[in-house]
Amino acid sequence: MKKVLLIVNPCAGQKKARRFLMDMVAILNRGDCQVLVHVTAAPGDGEAAVLRYAGEVEQILCCGGDGTFHEVVSGLLKCGGEIPLGYIPAGSTNDFAASLKLSTNLLQATRDTVDGSPVKLDVGRFNDTYFSYVASFGMFTKVSYATPQSVKNILGHAAYALGGIQELSQLKSYPLRFTLEDGTVIQDSFIFGAVSNTFRVGGILTLDAAQVDMSDGSLELLLIRPPRNLLELSECVVALQQKNYNGSLLTFVKTAALTVQAPEKMPWTLDGEMENGCNQIEIRCVHHAISVIAPPKKEKKNRGKRLPRVDSP
Repeated sequence: MKKVLLIVNPCAGQKKARRFLMDMVAILNRGDCQVLVHVTAAPGDGEAAVLRYAGEVEQILCCGGDGTFHEVVSGLLKCGGEIPLGYIPAGSTNDFAASLKLSTNLLQATRDTVDGSPVKLDVGRFNDTYFSYVASFGMFTKVSYATPQSVKNILGHAAYALGGIQELSQLKSYPLRFTLEDGTVIQDSFIFGAVSNTFRVGGILTLDAAQVDMSDGSLELLLIRPPRNLLELSECVVALQQKNYNGSLLTFVKTAALTVQAPEKMPWTLDGEMENGCNQIEIRCVHHAISVIAPPKKEKKNRGKRLPRVDSP
């Protein structure tokens, strides 16, 4: 039997993991897995569990939100990152899961960790810590992670955050200098920025899938400058919805590494979790750092002539 560590955050999302835990374990048992369950009780428990049990198991499963996954990935990388990692998304945002097209049905997601196959993915490094899919600052970060996904879905991605602004004075901007790996310098004031390896940020901002590859050794940098009037604000909303990054307010580039010079107290979020800023931040892509179990590919349905029904005897 395969020895599996199942790390569960019972408080994530609508506390679904608490209700379905025994069913999840039963599915894993039927998949020839011997399961060690660790239920988190405080911030940092996910990372601590990985560090404690990694040497005893062949696979790690994380059931929780993006924050729990962030902790588990951090612990896994401190152990070398070799153990295959499965993600059973149970949070309210689930950006990383959406990018990998993982099921948000806990029982189906559990089955997929049994039947799926590991794929190599990149992660980001933020000074001395890691992020699994995004390091961000500014206007989207606080509001997006504090808002139910159902509200975001109704109002629509970027329009939710930008469209909800009544006065331009609400937009706080930060003077920043970005130096990319090739020496390119981007210096200006920005109301939002994200260094990411994902298709979606905060359940609000969706990036162009054609320009994002989660295993290409690069990160995507998206920056938004402050609009001067309501017309520019409206144009920015439309540009983000259309994934058109050529406007004067937007910058979108790919890079394997960058240095950020920023105000010391400017807050950041790593995978939706708050992170203290500093004057100089080194961010780089760690290529193929983790192996994440992707769901099995679904067979294409037969779209030809419908076959006649054959009744059982």
